[in-house]
Amino acid sequence: MFNRHEEKKTSQNKLPLLDKIRRKYDLTPATTLILSLIALFFLVFLIYPLLYVFKEAFWINNKFDLSFFKLMVTDPNKRVLVVNSFKIGAMVTILTSIVSLPLAFFLTRYRFPGRNLFRSIILIPMIMPPFVGALGMIKFFGNYGSINMLLVKLNLMDIKETIDWFGSGFWGVVLLSTLHLYPIMYLNIVAALANVDPSLEEAAENLGASRFQIFRKITLPLMMPGYFAGAILVFIWAFTDLGTPLIFNYNQVIAVEIFKLVVASNLNPMGYALVVLVIVLTAFAFYVSKRWTGSKHYEMLGRGHVTSREVNTKWGMRSVIYLFICGLTFMAILPHISVVLYSLTPNAGEWNMTVLPKSLTFQHYIAVFTHDITFPSILNSLNYSIFSTIIALIVGVAIAYLLTRKRLPFQNLLDAVAMLPLALPGVAIAFGYMGSFSSTAPILKYLPEGFINMVDPRVNPTFLLIISYAVRRLPYMLRSIYAGFQQTSITYEEASQNMGATPLRTLYKITLPLVFANILAGAILVFSFSMLEVSDSLILAQEKKFYPITKAIYVLSQELREGPYIASALGVVGMFILIACLLAAGRVLGGKLGEIFRI
Repeated sequence: MFNRHEEKKTSQNKLPLLDKIRRKYDLTPATTLILSLIALFFLVFLIYPLLYVFKEAFWINNKFDLSFFKLMVTDPNKRVLVVNSFKIGAMVTILTSIVSLPLAFFLTRYRFPGRNLFRSIILIPMIMPPFVGALGMIKFFGNYGSINMLLVKLNLMDIKETIDWFGSGFWGVVLLSTLHLYPIMYLNIVAALANVDPSLEEAAENLGASRFQIFRKITLPLMMPGYFAGAILVFIWAFTDLGTPLIFNYNQVIAVEIFKLVVASNLNPMGYALVVLVIVLTAFAFYVSKRWTGSKHYEMLGRGHVTSREVNTKWGMRSVIYLFICGLTFMAILPHISVVLYSLTPNAGEWNMTVLPKSLTFQHYIAVFTHDITFPSILNSLNYSIFSTIIALIVGVAIAYLLTRKRLPFQNLLDAVAMLPLALPGVAIAFGYMGSFSSTAPILKYLPEGFINMVDPRVNPTFLLIISYAVRRLPYMLRSIYAGFQQTSITYEEASQNMGATPLRTLYKITLPLVFANILAGAILVFSFSMLEVSDSLILAQEKKFYPITKAIYVLSQELREGPYIASALGVVGMFILIACLLAAGRVLGGKLGEIFRI
C-alpha cells in the first residue's frame, strides 16, 4: 500500500507543467482562446500605442536621448504648460471637494422634502461636456455679457469699466470644469459614506464628542479611500482637459499644446515627451493616493445590521440645505441655459450689450440638420458610438464572466488592465494612436497597404475612433456587468450544465438574461459618453467628412458669423441625446449609478 502511494505521488510529480496549470486554473481550450483574444485586443489597442509613445519620446535618432525632457525644465514656455495644467487640476479638485462634501452630507444624512428630486437634479452637469457650455458662458461673463449689462442696468457698474470675469480664461476653465465634475466627486463621497458604520459615530457621540470631532476623527478617515478615488478622477480629468481651454483660448496647457502638434502634422519628439509627462504625472498621482490610503487601516466591524444615521431636519437646517443645493443647481445649469439662449439668438446684433437676446429663432436648429458639417457629424457620432458600444459590450461581458466565474492566472492583472483606460488621459491614448497607427509607424510597413489605409487616422479615422471610444469607456461597461455577475448566484448556471447545457448555451440562456439590466446600463453609459467624447474626437478626426459632434462644435465655434450659433444648437441636440441616455441608465441602475464612476 505504501509503495502504491509513493508510486502515485511520483507519477503526479511527473505531470507536465501545462497539466498542473490546467488543474489549478480553469484553462479549457475555449477559455484559453477567449483569454488570448482579450490579451491581443489590449496588446494592440492599449499597450502598443503607449509603448510606442515612450519609445518615440526616449529613442531619438537611434539612440537614447533625454534632451526633450531637459527642455521642459530649461525652457520657461514648456514649464508654464505643466504649471498651468497642474493649477487647473488642483483648483478643480479643491473646489469640487468643497462643493461635494456638504452636498453628500445633506443628501445622505438629512431627511427633507424633495431630497430624491435633488439627488437627480445634481447629476445635470454630466449631460454636456464643459467645453460646449463654455460657448454660452463667454456670452454671459464677457466684458459686454449679460452679467455686466445687468449690473449696468442696476447702476452698479459703469459701462466703460466692465469686467471680464474670466480674465485670461483660467477661471473660466476652472469654473466650467468644477461644475461639470462635482457630480463624480459627489457620487464617490456618497458611496464612501454608505460604507461608514454608523455605530462608530454613535459610540463617539455617546462618549461626548462634538459633531465636528466625530467628522474629523471618525467619518473623514473612514471615507478617505472613496474620496481619493473621486479626487484622482477629477484631477486627471481637469489636468488633461482639452476642449474647455480651447474654447476659452487658454492655450498654455499641456493638452492644447499636444493638440496643436497634431493639427500641425508635427508629431515630433516633443509631442511624445509631453504625452509621457502626462502619463507619468497621472500615474504618480494614483501612486501617491494608493500609498497614502493604503498605509492606513479602514476596516469596520458590524456592517450590515445597522441603520443609516439619517435625521429629520428642522426649518433652520432645511433652509440652509435648500439655499445651498438650489444655489449650486442654478450655477450648474447656467452653462446649459447660456448655450440654449445662444443657440436661439438670430445673430450677433440681437445679443449685443443686452442682458438677454432681443429676439429668438429656431433657424440654427434647422441648420443643424441641413449644414454640410453638422448633420453628417450627428450620423458619424451615432455610427461610432453604436459600434464602440458593441465592441465594449463583447469585451466587457467576456472579461466580467472570466473574472467572476473562472480561476485564471494573472486574474488581478486582467482586471487592472481593463480598468486602466479610466486612469489614462484621453489625449495620451489619442496621440498614441496618431503616431503608432500612422503609415510611417515601422511596425505597419510589413502589413498590406489596404490595411494600413484602414487604420491610418490621417487617411480614415473611423476604425480608430470606434476602437478608442470602446477602450476609453470599457471600464464603465465592465464594472456594470461585473456587479451583475457578482449578484447572480452561480447555482443557476451549475443546474443548467447539470441538465446537459453547454457553457455557451448556459451563458446565453441563463446568465445574460439575469444580468440584462446591468448590461443595458453599461451599454447606455458607453454610448452616451461616446456620443460627446472630446479628446479622441478632436485629435483623431482630421477631415470634415469624418467629424463627430464634438469636433464639428469646435470647428464651427471658431468660425465667424453664424458658426458659433449653429455650434451651440448642435451642442443642445447632443445634450438632449445624453439626457435621454442618462435618464435611461439611472432608471435601470437606480441608486447604484455612482458605482460606475469608481476605480
